[in-house]
Amino acid sequence: MQSVIVQPGDPARNFSLKDQNDKTFDLYEQTGKRTLLSFHPLAWTDFCAAQMKSLEVNVDEFARQNCVPVGISVDSRPCKQAWAKSIGVTRTPLLCDFWPHGAVAQKYGLFREENGFSERANVIVDEQQKVALVKVYPVHSVPDISEILRFLQGTA
Repeated sequence: MQSVIVQPGDPARNFSLKDQNDKTFDLYEQTGKRTLLSFHPLAWTDFCAAQMKSLEVNVDEFARQNCVPVGISVDSRPCKQAWAKSIGVTRTPLLCDFWPHGAVAQKYGLFREENGFSERANVIVDEQQKVALVKVYPVHSVPDISEILRFLQGTA
């Protein structure tokens, strides 16, 4: 059974996940900053690589907008570590929603049961831990990062 996708105005659901460097990322520790949760189905795919590289390339602009960008997929930490190295992602946390399998994607209503991975989606959480934006994209696409940056800059 598919759960309901979070909507703007909903309270963000807290989680703690390890990133590719075995560092714990806790959403509620980001209070006072905005957070971009960039869900992607799986590491080692071209679309997902392009999506995560777009975060990495814009990491300084995210910082100027008081926003912490993170990638999230169901892949394991060793997988994410090797993948991050192979695609040159060094400053963006790539979070491992590995076990329980897809638990964070499920909390946000973005887990695709039939596939065993998340939707491709961007969720922006505001400074008070409320969902500010939710955008789901076709799985075989690369989200337009400029759309997210315009939203953060208040020009969307």
